[in-house]
Amino acid sequence: MKNLIPAYVRVPLLFAIVFAALEYFIDSGDKPAFLKFPMVSLFLGVFLFLLVAIEIVLSAVDKVTYHLLTDEQKKLVEEAQSIPFTESKFYKGLVEKLTRSKGIEQEKDVLLDHDYDGIKELDNVLPPWWVGLFYACVVFAIVYLVRFHVIGDYTQDEEFVAEMVAQDKAVEEYLKTAPDQMNKDKVTLLTDAGALAEGKKIFESNCVACHRADAGGAIGPNLTDENWILGGGIKNVFNTVMEGGRAGKGMVAWKESIKPTEIQKVASYVLSLQGSNPKEPKATEPEAKPWVAEGAVKPATAPPMDSTKIQVVGTATK
Repeated sequence: MKNLIPAYVRVPLLFAIVFAALEYFIDSGDKPAFLKFPMVSLFLGVFLFLLVAIEIVLSAVDKVTYHLLTDEQKKLVEEAQSIPFTESKFYKGLVEKLTRSKGIEQEKDVLLDHDYDGIKELDNVLPPWWVGLFYACVVFAIVYLVRFHVIGDYTQDEEFVAEMVAQDKAVEEYLKTAPDQMNKDKVTLLTDAGALAEGKKIFESNCVACHRADAGGAIGPNLTDENWILGGGIKNVFNTVMEGGRAGKGMVAWKESIKPTEIQKVASYVLSLQGSNPKEPKATEPEAKPWVAEGAVKPATAPPMDSTKIQVVGTATK
């Protein structure tokens, strides 16, 4: 076997098998195990060193042993090593056990009396591997029949539901530690009560000091009217909370302390307060302008009426 697989293939192959096994069995989350756990890296380094050392020692032992042989023994070793693998005793014995085939010189022992225009038939036995696989399939079929059609174990629908529940739990666990992928380009306005309730909690924890609990504005501007300094709408509000307001005098960037998905919730909550008319709101900032969503039609204002052209029809009195 050592002659069939050279050392430069054997060492990387064994190392790859051990490396893959460690990565499979060690739960390291979103990082490779050898990066998250220093002991794994140390073990792999020691293991690789031992593999190389063993190969060097075995090679040295083989060379020393070979030089200790007589000329006749060296000749026998060279002849044995020159035999192809398919001609080796190990390979021939393995094939014979798996197929139970007969050699050409033994065909007369399995030759049948049938003769079809000179074509004769051999009574070869089925290969043992095929027979074993057939019996294994029969046993599996019996167990399956009894389990699912006699005893009545879970159905395919029940198995599907159970797998989906397990995968949903796995997704929930992953999302607890997964990097937040929400950004300005993907953000959308949330309107469900649960998300808005969470956004309200975030607002009350971080924003009331500058905008008041009713968002009417204190140090920060009023968030309930149609006027915005850096633009309204979910994308602009999200980006303002994420990256901060005007340089030098605006709101700080919250991206370091609030997750992007949570910023989406608080931005959606702020937009839900539009038109809520809080008591004594802060005056509109000079830089703030009415904001109209892209593609929306700005309501037209009626032209002023000329009082000289107004005709009084009359009044009714009692």
